[in-house]
Amino acid sequence: MNLTNQLAEYVRACFTAIWIETHERHEAAAAIAQLCQQEQWRLATWNIDQGLRVGRAAVEQTGGDPLAAIRSVNALATADGTALLVLENFHRFLSSAEIVQALSQQILAGKQNRTIVVILAPVVQLPVELDKLFVVIEHDLPDRIQLAEIARSIATETSELPSGTELETVLDAAAGLTRLEAENAFSLSLVRQGRITSDAVWELKSGMLKKSGLLELHRGQDDFSSLGGLSSLKSFCKRALLQPSRGNPAKRARGVLLLSPPGCGKSQFCKSLGREVGRPVLILDVGSLMGSLVGQSEERTRQALKIIDAMAPCVAMIDEVEKAFAGVNGSGDSGVTSRMFGTFLSWLNDHTSDVFVVCTANDVSRLPPEFGRSERFDGIFFLDLPTREEKDAIWTIYRNQFEIDRDQRRPEDANWTGAEIKACCRLSALLDVPLVQAAQNVVPVAATAAESIDRLRTWASGRCLSAQQTGLYQAKPTQTGAGSRRKVNRDSSMN
Repeated sequence: MNLTNQLAEYVRACFTAIWIETHERHEAAAAIAQLCQQEQWRLATWNIDQGLRVGRAAVEQTGGDPLAAIRSVNALATADGTALLVLENFHRFLSSAEIVQALSQQILAGKQNRTIVVILAPVVQLPVELDKLFVVIEHDLPDRIQLAEIARSIATETSELPSGTELETVLDAAAGLTRLEAENAFSLSLVRQGRITSDAVWELKSGMLKKSGLLELHRGQDDFSSLGGLSSLKSFCKRALLQPSRGNPAKRARGVLLLSPPGCGKSQFCKSLGREVGRPVLILDVGSLMGSLVGQSEERTRQALKIIDAMAPCVAMIDEVEKAFAGVNGSGDSGVTSRMFGTFLSWLNDHTSDVFVVCTANDVSRLPPEFGRSERFDGIFFLDLPTREEKDAIWTIYRNQFEIDRDQRRPEDANWTGAEIKACCRLSALLDVPLVQAAQNVVPVAATAAESIDRLRTWASGRCLSAQQTGLYQAKPTQTGAGSRRKVNRDSSMN
């Protein structure tokens, strides 16, 4: 239901205090004015600059005094009609006890003469005295149809407006922008390239995310060809995200939880997934959500999730989620982390936006069992140390990247991860030494964290999907217990 329909219902039901949360004050005010004209309701508006205006006429005696504006609302009442007083950005004045008291009295008196107080503000900041008196309406950002209309109004020639798949890409990129931001992005694209494209839109959205300080937008050039192995995980995610029924919220992919020892490609997979399926990757750093004031962390969490919803379709990445919510038991932080975690869990379960969530973890013992239950993720995958075939592909990728002679002999790489293979190639190029010599500076995580890898494999066996082949992950006898800490045959130790 749009803003006009919601507001009309509340006014007819004589809700005398309505708060409209909007970043597009002028658009909301225009919609209210149009509704009042249709319904023949009397309308007055007030802001600090122009003071009180009834229709287009200014009321001189009120000026920019917010208290005078509230007290004058009864003069708008008629014997058989409804009157609306719209207060713009009025949240700035609700720290005054006198204004809060006057507003409270007017809201209660409005039932008698059908005078409705409407506040337009970008945030909801209600003092406790008014909390139960107001109903809140959220002014939605423009949808795809409205964004397409804006693009058509900006493009003066047919050649300036894309069509088909290209137009869908532009509309995907513009999701989450206000009407003014969309107009600016489309106009900038016309100035730069002579036609509307998604490049300028993404530039504007990157700046929007930087202003919020809550999320980072990743738009790299690496796709699945830059990531060796993980064939089952790649196939699962790509098929889920590219299926044609994304318009039906019930059929949208929800996300995956990736569990593995460090260095097995979880973060790189998430970043390359966005490029592979044509979606931006939003990286949520839970540490950036922490605030020093009471309730600030929880509010920043809700704000970040709202931004993610607005940026859909996208991939949302939370790296090392067990560390992000380390205080989930409530010890040491007055339960702040637990409340943040609860908000995130509820959003994982209930969000209907086209957001694919990828969470990564290295230590499953620190994750509460409810985190991985069904319907929060489409699958929980275990990424084991790469197999022989996967390591061959990884060596090829990084030899080409660091321009290393393909005829060079490779070092013994039993129990190596992809990150360690990359480190060996990088050190070889950096120090200008053969791969075998560079390998002397690489200590595999399988040696430094053998016990934790054993525990992780044991837990994942029969509980997680395999990222390397279809079906459940099953640890082989040589992969658990003391056997994994002994030097074994390369092929058997990596399967």
